[in-house]
Amino acid sequence: MAGSQLSLRVATLLTGLLECVAFSGLIFGWTSLVFVLKSDHYFEDLCEQPGNQTSNATGHSECSAQDSKFSLIFTLASFSNNFMTFPMGYIFDRLGTTVARLIAIFLYGGATLLVAVSSAGTALMLFAAFPMLAVGGSLFLLTNLQVGNLFGKHRSTIITLYNGAFDSSSATFLIIKLLYEQGLKLRVCFFILCAFSIWHLIRTFFLMPRGHIPFPLPSNYSYGIDCSRGTDGSQGTKGEEARKEKVDLRQEDNASPQDQLHEASGCDPPSFWSCVLSWRFFWHLLWLSSMQLWHYLFIGTLNPMLNRLAHGDQHLVSTYTNAFAITQLFGVLCAPWNGFLLDRLKKKYLQEARKRGFPDSMADLHSTYPSLALTSLLCLGFSICASIPILKLQYFTFILQVISRSFLYGGNAAFITLAFPSQHFGKILGTAMTLSAVISFLQFPIFVLIKGPLQGDPIYVNIVLILLTLLSFVHSFIVSRQWRQQEKRV
Repeated sequence: MAGSQLSLRVATLLTGLLECVAFSGLIFGWTSLVFVLKSDHYFEDLCEQPGNQTSNATGHSECSAQDSKFSLIFTLASFSNNFMTFPMGYIFDRLGTTVARLIAIFLYGGATLLVAVSSAGTALMLFAAFPMLAVGGSLFLLTNLQVGNLFGKHRSTIITLYNGAFDSSSATFLIIKLLYEQGLKLRVCFFILCAFSIWHLIRTFFLMPRGHIPFPLPSNYSYGIDCSRGTDGSQGTKGEEARKEKVDLRQEDNASPQDQLHEASGCDPPSFWSCVLSWRFFWHLLWLSSMQLWHYLFIGTLNPMLNRLAHGDQHLVSTYTNAFAITQLFGVLCAPWNGFLLDRLKKKYLQEARKRGFPDSMADLHSTYPSLALTSLLCLGFSICASIPILKLQYFTFILQVISRSFLYGGNAAFITLAFPSQHFGKILGTAMTLSAVISFLQFPIFVLIKGPLQGDPIYVNIVLILLTLLSFVHSFIVSRQWRQQEKRV
């Protein structure tokens, strides 16, 4: 590899990491931003009736109608973040990186501009801004994941790292909160974020391909504004021919264990619909949805929860909000742990499978069982701690939350890769994320239930959600049972 090409790839990697850690998952820093929006009196006009608010120790007011509006905005944004994965992935696959990133930049720039020009009197603009921000950020992540293809054997590590950076980007709103407390206006902060659209544009045209980064990577592959036409896998006829010549090689290298199993047995791989309608997919969807609902509900209702536990002391609420946002920074460090666990277990079970005469695909699938169980265990611990109304315990809750969330999304993609045919990977992943988004929309009715009939006490809802989390352990049990069934056959 020429030195200029290596420098270009390293620049793409580092700037992509910066883009993911600073801009892609901003919506998950919602708790920090709500504190600022309340200070700027957004939706405060809903609290004019004395019966709808209660004074706290610092003279601020806690208003359920105001909290309900913020909860609904976050619900719509988090729903859009998952639900739009499938159509945005289709656009990326069909139209390439440049088109997908231009859409992302338009959504991101438009969202930050809407927040910048909004005020307490035009607070309804936030209902459009934050879903746009969520979808634009997820598209930034989607287009950056292919950067792992540039680095061969480090591909999985880079993909995992980028997913962790997506989790850590929620800390950007913490920085905005800290700057706001130092006197910088909210609109100035968002005008600065909007100005970064220029940086995203420069990166799109100079450091990213027009089409897609192929895997495995051709030896003469180049990209960017100065690349020779025809060497990019998506530019020129030579590039297209090179991609066609490598189709069989890519299919062999990227074949999932299920593909290898069906090829060895001489059977056709199952159809997409048979995969989606299988019990394996059902339990995986339950595993993903139950824990994702917990995380979204926790983030969306953290500010009212802290207000309740701190008895309205805004200094304490601010301190714990900062602590939560700081723990999110460590998502980029937590995410690779799951990948490391899967790689180690895969190697161990592969050796054991070959000794017993099992197919390699069985070892690959069985390697996901400890990861699935550990993720459920982490979420169970997080949900129990979040349900105990002790303010100081929430520091530990924050730690468990960021580790659990980092394990959840990495484990989701890894399991779908190993459990289903590779030709259905994108469709199955998109279907899983879309259906889980529909389920995550329940967070707003749950919030209304807590604030209304339950009079602010979430204990009964938490018990139901903890029981739902316990159901997620069934998924790991079913996966491990397949190994035991194979032992009985041999």
